[in-house]
Amino acid sequence: MGKILTFIKKLFFSKKDKGSLTIIAVGPGDPSLLTIEAVKAIKQSKVVFYPISGKDRDSYSAKIVNKFIKKKKQIPLIFPMGIEEYDSEYIWKSGAKKIVDYINKNLKVALLCLGDTSIYASSFYLKKEIKKNYPQIRITTLPGISSLSLAAALGDFQLIKKGETLNIIECPDDKNQFLNLIDTRSKKVLVIMKVGKRWKWVKYALQEKNLLHKAKLAVNLGMENQYIGDASEYLSEELPYFSLILLRTDLE
Repeated sequence: MGKILTFIKKLFFSKKDKGSLTIIAVGPGDPSLLTIEAVKAIKQSKVVFYPISGKDRDSYSAKIVNKFIKKKKQIPLIFPMGIEEYDSEYIWKSGAKKIVDYINKNLKVALLCLGDTSIYASSFYLKKEIKKNYPQIRITTLPGISSLSLAAALGDFQLIKKGETLNIIECPDDKNQFLNLIDTRSKKVLVIMKVGKRWKWVKYALQEKNLLHKAKLAVNLGMENQYIGDASEYLSEELPYFSLILLRTDLE
């Protein structure tokens, strides 16, 4: 009987203490928009990984959850985020190995994701790498409030109505591609992400199509210097990285 109890205890505790990975969406910037499940998972984690765009850079996702991770081991991971100087394949492989090394120590590991885990989330590539090379690792993915959902709520913009098609796209680098995208002959709802450095010519392209007054512009949502309003009323010729446009292309 004693041997059976010992075996059961070992089985129970080995499962309980087994390491795991939770990919946690922390929302677009405002800590008050964290989900209850996200806070719970962060509190339960022992090690927290978060993305940075380069050496000596701050992490927006880490700032959002700062009060919950102060006493935890924090490890930044450089994510390429479209920067040519970084080797994406190497970054995902080395990042996955760093994460798995801690999981193999039977620790609960958290990987923070800005916004939502399913919309332009770099964490997807790390997850893919881990699932491919370390299939034994248990991974949980927690969704969060996306920047486009928050922009729609704050801007009083119905993202999609009956009979409409919603298109979530990255802003093209080419003006002609952008003009084709906002063709007023086809009725559609557009969420144009990552406008940023393209804003100067995007603004005039919208004017050409007589759509600037219809477009909602969202900048730095949940962060300092937040702006949400009509694109025609945004006076600066420059936009920060965290910016998007909500637009219905019909002229009605």
